[in-house]
Amino acid sequence: MKIAVPHENGMIFQHFGHSREFKLYEVENGSFTKIEILPAGAGGHGALATLLQEHGAEVLICGGIGDGAKNALQQAGIRLFGGVTGSADKAVAAFVANALEYDPNVRCDHHDKEHGKVGHTCGDQGCGSGHCGK
Repeated sequence: MKIAVPHENGMIFQHFGHSREFKLYEVENGSFTKIEILPAGAGGHGALATLLQEHGAEVLICGGIGDGAKNALQQAGIRLFGGVTGSADKAVAAFVANALEYDPNVRCDHHDKEHGKVGHTCGDQGCGSGHCGK
């Protein structure tokens, strides 16, 4: 199984649509067999879902995510576990152990209200610290 996590500095990046890279974990029989970094490249939610699908991701663990991205992932056949914060490695380990705490109703709805305003940031874990994550 391949599990993708948008990350920054080892932590789960909290805004899926602005992810710069993903950590892609290959897991067999409960153990990590391969971990690689996958650059996100340019594009929107659909392009990110396609990228993950092309690299065999079956699961995405993330923080905040909007409805468009959710739909793109569903169409790509990728299961979503959103609203997760903290260490990417620890989240994947918890998922493998069937102990991941996530929000099945996670929704990122601040796009029109926050983006482009002074002081708003989607990097360095700014986006999702309360309104995009859990």
